[in-house]
Amino acid sequence: MKPVVMFILKSCPYCQNALKWMEELKNENPTYNKVEMTIVDEKIQPDYARQHNYDYYYVPTYFVEGAKIHEGVPTKDIVRDVFETALKD
Repeated sequence: MKPVVMFILKSCPYCQNALKWMEELKNENPTYNKVEMTIVDEKIQPDYARQHNYDYYYVPTYFVEGAKIHEGVPTKDIVRDVFETALKD
């Protein structure tokens, strides 16, 4: 299982949708609860991306084990794909 880092802004409506879908998907598939998820609000932790060499422009952005999986406006299917990618060995 691979760790996931998600970059958000609390005021971003797309981020709020992504977070809502993450919870829905965890309820639909409890296996997703096992995925190690680090959520970084770039307003609260502005240096986190630079310190850890994450390169992105839009939020929400998902990285799975350091590889960018999605950046920008998500869908529920995209969020599901992030979980599925994290679960692959």
